[in-house]
Amino acid sequence: METEALTSDHQVFEDQLLPIFEQQKAYAQALLISSVEQRKEKLKRLRQWILSNRIAIQEALSRDFHKPVFETDITEIYSTKTELDHALGQLHKWMRPAKVGTPLVLIGTRSRVMYEPKGVALIIAPWNYPFYLLVSPLISAIAAGCCAILKPSEMTPATTSLVKRMVAELFESREVTVVEGDATVATALLKLPFDHIFFTGSPQIGKVVMRAAAEHLTSVTLELGGKSPCIVDATANIKDAAEKIAIGKFLNAGQTCIAPDYILVHKSKEKELVQTIQAVITQFYGADPETSPDLAHIINSRHLNRLQGLISDAVAKGATLVVGGKANAETRYLAPTLLTGVTPDMQVMQEEIFGPVLPVLTFEHIHEVTHFVTERSKPLALYIFSQDQQQIDYVLKHTTAGGVSVNECLMHVLHPDLPFGGVNTSGIGKSHGFYGFVAFSNEKAVLHQRVGLTNYKQFYPPYTQKVKKLFNLLLQWL
Repeated sequence: METEALTSDHQVFEDQLLPIFEQQKAYAQALLISSVEQRKEKLKRLRQWILSNRIAIQEALSRDFHKPVFETDITEIYSTKTELDHALGQLHKWMRPAKVGTPLVLIGTRSRVMYEPKGVALIIAPWNYPFYLLVSPLISAIAAGCCAILKPSEMTPATTSLVKRMVAELFESREVTVVEGDATVATALLKLPFDHIFFTGSPQIGKVVMRAAAEHLTSVTLELGGKSPCIVDATANIKDAAEKIAIGKFLNAGQTCIAPDYILVHKSKEKELVQTIQAVITQFYGADPETSPDLAHIINSRHLNRLQGLISDAVAKGATLVVGGKANAETRYLAPTLLTGVTPDMQVMQEEIFGPVLPVLTFEHIHEVTHFVTERSKPLALYIFSQDQQQIDYVLKHTTAGGVSVNECLMHVLHPDLPFGGVNTSGIGKSHGFYGFVAFSNEKAVLHQRVGLTNYKQFYPPYTQKVKKLFNLLLQWL
């Protein structure tokens, strides 16, 4: 069933969104008792559709922002397939009620935790990974037995059109449907009393989503962002670190929520690291990266102008433009850019960069690093390159982040058994694998008591001295 694009007028809510929502609300009751095999069959169909439409997905991402075919394969198709394969292999375990122990005071009872679908979910996805960041939470919603309304970004029309076709071919609209539109439509959607909202985007919009969810006491998963630090100490293997930092930063033209946002390098290693990253950029993208088929472009002119502004501000305040800075407004290209001499007061250190611009700062003692990181908002990711386990442990114990990769960038997001998510301003709640399944599930506590004699009956009124004495013994010994 095709899902028509919704108009952005005052009738959106009552005329178009409300009927869709009510239809899913009614069907959610049927999904409440859906079996593991029924859910797995949906996931299998989704998996097959993705593999059969691999070229179409590649072409859609290329049209939207010149995303390299291989990057689409790795970050949009493989990552989604990994999530699907993991869910298919583990769903029977996830759905199984979890047994819990029995405390002495409740001897005679047996208890378990049942996982039931929350109901109707809203999934709002961003433009930077427009396929994966929409389909990944959908996998969790299907696994949990939920209905879902999907709101893709209007900035990636080719991918949105593709996802719309996919959903129409695989699902009835009463179970999964795509709603297109701009911020007006998103605002109208947030007026509905969803059972769960899964939002991926900026902290600023995350606050808007959370305020709207509060009106209905709707649970939320907020995958946000922030400035993820990358620490390189004096013991790091510089060539290895440079290659991993470069791919982590320039993959998808830096438009990645967990991209290393800035480098904190030991002062003794700054020159070597900067020179090596500069060489790696040439190794990856050639002498003229603008001609490289392996570098994505910026999503739109507004973001390109913003990034150019960050570079100009840094240079005006004393930073050195080591490499990059070149832009093409017509194609929305921005060269991989490296800045040294960066200070905290520069605009490039005041906001998430979300582009191929990498500022470099230096330190002498590791406590300077942890202080610098902890006095700022808690990041979505943190990276440390070191061969000194004491230094690694010190950073892990003295900083907070949604996720950490040691001697690597980005890779923790690909591990299906690791929770993915932020802390406070970088996110609320976790996703992927079992954690995504739980996000869309209600963990229902169930206790079975035997009929007749039960321990607690000894404490029923009247509260005689005998009852109080017995309770005092219980308080003392149990």
